[in-house]
Amino acid sequence: MAVTGTSWPTLPVRPDPAADRVRESGLLPELAYAFGGPFHFLLPDAFDANLAAMRQSLAEAGVDGFVYFAKKANKAAVFVERAAAAGAGVDVASAAELREALGHGVRGEHLVLTGPAKDPALLRLAVQHGALIAVDALDELDTLITGVPYGPCRPARILLRILPPQQPHSRFGMNDAELTTALERCVQAGDTVRMEGFSFHLSGYAIQPRADLAAHLADLCLKARVQGLETGRISIGGGLPISYTDADSWHAFLEGHDRRHYHARKAFQDSDFYPYHCPRPGAEALTALLAARPDGREQSLADILRDAGVTLLLEPGRALLDQAGASVFTIQGVKDRDGYQLLTVDGTSLSLSEQWFNSEYLPDPHLVPRDGAGSDSGAGLYPAGVGAATCLESDMLTWRKVGFPRRPRVGDLLVYPNTAGYQMDSNESPFHDLAIPPKVVIDRTDGARPRWRLDRHFT
Repeated sequence: MAVTGTSWPTLPVRPDPAADRVRESGLLPELAYAFGGPFHFLLPDAFDANLAAMRQSLAEAGVDGFVYFAKKANKAAVFVERAAAAGAGVDVASAAELREALGHGVRGEHLVLTGPAKDPALLRLAVQHGALIAVDALDELDTLITGVPYGPCRPARILLRILPPQQPHSRFGMNDAELTTALERCVQAGDTVRMEGFSFHLSGYAIQPRADLAAHLADLCLKARVQGLETGRISIGGGLPISYTDADSWHAFLEGHDRRHYHARKAFQDSDFYPYHCPRPGAEALTALLAARPDGREQSLADILRDAGVTLLLEPGRALLDQAGASVFTIQGVKDRDGYQLLTVDGTSLSLSEQWFNSEYLPDPHLVPRDGAGSDSGAGLYPAGVGAATCLESDMLTWRKVGFPRRPRVGDLLVYPNTAGYQMDSNESPFHDLAIPPKVVIDRTDGARPRWRLDRHFT
C-alpha cells in the first residue's frame, strides 16, 4: 500500500558517485546470485582519500603526526593493505590482528597495541616486532618490565594510558596515583622499556574535551622528560565523527519520526542514535581539534604540540572508512501488514550491528530491482520494515518503515550505504550456521564494468 499526501521520515545519504556507479552497473544482482547470500562491497579508494585528507590537516596545522587505522572497525584485509602501502600504521588489540597486519605488509614499528589486560604472549609478540604498546594498568607494566623475555637488546616501546578526568568511571587508563607509580617504575626500569609518551581513550565526539586532554598529555610529556624519559608522543585515539547525511535531512528526521513509523511501534530515543549528521566530519574534525584552544590556554592545540615537540598519534576507524563500502541483502520474503510491508532478507542484523546496541542504522537503504526495471508501482512511497532470516523476533535490520519509491518484491536487493565503518562486520556471527557475508573489493569503478575481487582476509 502506497503512502500518499503525507510526509514520511527519510534519511538520504550524502552523494557517493563511486557507490552509485557500482549500483548502476548491474554487477550487484550477479554477485548476489553467485554468492547465494548477503555480501559487502568495499571501495578502498575512499580509504586512501580519507587518509590523505587527515595527513593534509596535520600538515596544514604544522603538526608532526602519525595515523593508525583502527582495525577493529573493519576486518577486511584490503584496508590494512592500503595502510601499509601508504606508510600508515594499524591499531591492533589481539595476536590475530597483529599477525594479520604484519602479514599484509605493515611494519612492526607502525603497529600500536591497545586494549586492556593484554596477556604476556601478546605483549611478547608486540615487543619482538617493535610495536608501540599502550599500557593500561600497573600490572601490565610490571609484566613488560619483569615478565616478558624480549630477545637481545630490544626494549618495550610504551605509552602510558591515563584515566580521563572527564570520564572518571571509564574502565580504561590509570588514575593520577597509578600514573605517578608507573613513571617511577619506568625510570627504574632503565633500558628495559622505552617510555615514549601518553595516551587516552575518550568516549564521544566532542572536540573541546579531546583538545583539553591532549594539551594535558603534552604537559605530562614535558614533566616526564625532567625525570629522564624520552616522552615525545601522545595518542588521542579515534573519536573523529563522520557525516552520513546533510543537516536539513537529519533535523527533519529527528523532528518527524515517532513510534508510528516503526514496526511493532518500536520506540527509540534520539540519544540512542549515532549523530548521522556532523558539521565537521573526518579530517575537518581533526582540523577543528588542532585549531581548538584548550581550556585555560592562550594557544591552540597545534601551537602547544609544536612548542612541546610532541608528535600527535591518531587511531581513527570509522573516519577512515567513510564511503568505503556498502552491504547488500536479497529480499526473500514479503508480507503485507496494516499499511506497510514486512520484508525478510537473506541475512541477519549481526551484519548491521546497530540493532545489537539497542539502536538503529538509519541511512535509507537503496532498493535495486531484481530485473533492472525501476518503474514505480504507483504514486507515493511504499513503507517497509526489514527483518532477518532467523527465528528471533528481535532480529530486525530496520525497524523503521522505510519509504521506498516502489513496492519491494522477492528477489530485489537492498543496498545499505556507507556500512564499512563498524556496521558490516563488528558483530557478525554464523548464527543458524548462516555463512558470514563475503567481502568484495571494487578495485576500479571508472570503466564500463567495475573490477572486483574477493578480499584476502587470512582468518
